[in-house]
Amino acid sequence: MKKIHAAITAVGGYVPEYALTNKELETMVDTNDEWITTRTGIKERRILKGENQGTSVMATEAIRQVLEKSNTKAEEVEVLIVATVTPDYLFPSTGNIICENLGLKNAFCFDISVACSGFVHGLHTAAQFIEAGNYKKVVVVGADKMSSIMDYTDRSTCILFGDGAGAVMLEPNHEGFGVQDAILKQDPVGKDMIILPGGGSVHPTSQETLDNRMHYFKQDGKNVFRHAVRGMSSTTIDVMKRNNLIGDDIAYLVPHQANLRILAKTAEYMGISEDKVTINIQKYGNTTAGTVPLCLWEWEDKFKKGDNIILAAFGAGFNYGSLYLTWAY
Repeated sequence: MKKIHAAITAVGGYVPEYALTNKELETMVDTNDEWITTRTGIKERRILKGENQGTSVMATEAIRQVLEKSNTKAEEVEVLIVATVTPDYLFPSTGNIICENLGLKNAFCFDISVACSGFVHGLHTAAQFIEAGNYKKVVVVGADKMSSIMDYTDRSTCILFGDGAGAVMLEPNHEGFGVQDAILKQDPVGKDMIILPGGGSVHPTSQETLDNRMHYFKQDGKNVFRHAVRGMSSTTIDVMKRNNLIGDDIAYLVPHQANLRILAKTAEYMGISEDKVTINIQKYGNTTAGTVPLCLWEWEDKFKKGDNIILAAFGAGFNYGSLYLTWAY
């Protein structure tokens, strides 16, 4: 009996209409378009506007596309995994809200909170459900409303992030296509380098945490950059070696969109040309768990059946890793 692989059979994405450009940021904080573009590659980022609009709004729309493209009825979905660090609420899970929105009445769901590497962790987790032979339709969505935790007086962070969501359907494949391997790692040296200090059980919400602006995203940019290059590069190279792949064998690298320079360095270490790297950071900025699936969404029509594709991400914790899959359609 052939091994069951978990294959992506449909991709969906959603980004809000409103685009926050570098020019507009110049009016909000001490920065300029040239400085941002040179150091990050970002020209604009999308922002979800409106009252009572949480991460679930974007995730719902991305998944709706996946259901339509895969000809899947809502009641056929068995598992929903939501990768996010900006949940609608601490509890219930954002997955529960999405299930209600879409009528996923037969699915169980849970959220994964590992920031920018959330989608890759979620995809690897989802693959286990398929490969075990117990489930046939598993949805993974990476979505974040980063604007909800941005300090728009902090020019070192507010220029980087935007809002967005991307989702995939995973189904069993008996031809050998789908998720092949993954290397996921963590390094606690980074536990304080990417952090939302306030609102948890260590620093519960209080007047002091509010006054000290502890409910906004914080990052040690220089150290994160150094560790991100090393982490993404090492795991992509290791997963390639473990599967006897060289640069010429790789059709595309789909990396987390954190910084254009990180993407270039990762491609260089892998030995692949930059035309094989999916890049949309200039349009959306860093959408955290949304970056990798949004790239899959935008490049879907370029992928060919059998293509070797490497996903790579690096996020808070530090949690990071790479996943190798072969495209199934």
